[in-house]
Amino acid sequence: MNQPILIITIDTEGDNLWQNNDKITTKNTNFLPRFQELCENYKFKTTWLTNYEMSIDPQYIEFAQSIIHDNTGEIGMHLHAYNNPPLYNLTGDDLRYKPYLIEYPPNIMRQKVIYITSVLEDVLQIKMRSHRAGRWAFNTFYAQLLIEQGYQVDCSVTPRVNWKLSPGDPRGFGGTDYQNFLDHAYFIDQDDISKAGQSTLLEVPMSTDYKHCSWVNTMQKIYNISRKKKNNPSVNWLRPKGGNVTQMINIVKKTLSSKKDYLEFMIHSSELMPGGSPTFKNKNDIDALYRDLETLFDYLSIRTKSMSLSEYYSVKTKNCGYLN
Repeated sequence: MNQPILIITIDTEGDNLWQNNDKITTKNTNFLPRFQELCENYKFKTTWLTNYEMSIDPQYIEFAQSIIHDNTGEIGMHLHAYNNPPLYNLTGDDLRYKPYLIEYPPNIMRQKVIYITSVLEDVLQIKMRSHRAGRWAFNTFYAQLLIEQGYQVDCSVTPRVNWKLSPGDPRGFGGTDYQNFLDHAYFIDQDDISKAGQSTLLEVPMSTDYKHCSWVNTMQKIYNISRKKKNNPSVNWLRPKGGNVTQMINIVKKTLSSKKDYLEFMIHSSELMPGGSPTFKNKNDIDALYRDLETLFDYLSIRTKSMSLSEYYSVKTKNCGYLN
């Protein structure tokens, strides 16, 4: 590959799931075309990783079908366990606690993965190939389930981030600790998802980088210095959080200088709607978001080549000698 690949992923889910502990709505569907059109203006492919509530929204399905028809992106799967059928009352109030899929019994995990996969494949008449775990919670059994269902690529790993600090089931142990995972694409070891192996599932970790100099983070790890805030605030992501376009461009610069062959951007579908997230609360916030996106996309457009997750998988399998 002469240019690194740009992968744009959208966690496509209900409105403001961070704060919504009651009824899940999908009004953000109305705001997705603006983002898709922006990406198409730059000839960027999109990967819409789709949660259950969106899979039963007729307006979203029409939107997804147009992307498939026009070959302007890909539809993949995203799974929030607390509202994905079959329902299983793990905590007594799953919409409040939002437990991770990996906290459910194995047979329930399997049923939930099979259910959402079947729904999306039936309604869209395509095979599901790409996936991201809800709340970034991934483990070896989950990976094996994806392989069983024919998935080719996962993008749940967030290098340098420890989600054990973020609770799901209050009786549980939090999410997945990715601090010692690889930060480049690799075919996973089916018995240890933190390592490269010989499975057919390609892991494409998020693009992240430390905010601070490396020696500070090394000392934190050696001496087990705790970070007081959740989700390791010392890590920057290639994702908008309001006014962070300079940080995102710096991640791009560092990633390109490291000779990695891809960059992975992400946003939530609800972050494209005013009031759909805690970050972008009104129209002015959304307009500022799009100004930042245009600045970032201008920078990326002359330095990268855009692909969907599955297209990137095809390149990797070809380069590695795998069969598609």
